[in-house]
Amino acid sequence: MLIREATRKDSTQIIAVMTNAEASNLMLFGPGERKLEPEQFGSYIEKLYHSHHSALFVAEMEQKIVAYLILQGNEPSRIAHRAYLVIGIHSDYRGRKIGTALFNHVEDWAKVNGIHRLELTVMENNEAGIALYKKMGFDIEGIKRNSLYVDGQYINEYYMSKLL
Repeated sequence: MLIREATRKDSTQIIAVMTNAEASNLMLFGPGERKLEPEQFGSYIEKLYHSHHSALFVAEMEQKIVAYLILQGNEPSRIAHRAYLVIGIHSDYRGRKIGTALFNHVEDWAKVNGIHRLELTVMENNEAGIALYKKMGFDIEGIKRNSLYVDGQYINEYYMSKLL
């Protein structure tokens, strides 16, 4: 497995993994709700690539992108030490320690780039995601009550973070 920073040419493959991850119905966007275009997404990747506080990393197996982890940082000095994370792993590749590898890589990158706090939100019914985040040292800080409306039900989200 290769973990690397994404480039513009990866946009089509990353979009495919995002679409697959969203099909789980455990992401912010519901299945088929988001329509991403490779050219626009390529511009987003390019913007992250040139940021000191943000990045998009991919996990590759046999030259195929199977997962991504977005680290969205901040520019204002008072919050430049923190970054918000979003991860997605293709359903065919879950349970293979890919998430662990991505988090370890991102933590190393974050430390070098002055990031002290990693944060994310996760649906309270996403047991696999919560287990991964806890394994990686994230703690639940709070609950965002009735944060999402999914299939006719309100779903709480957990605020989770890790200090580096």
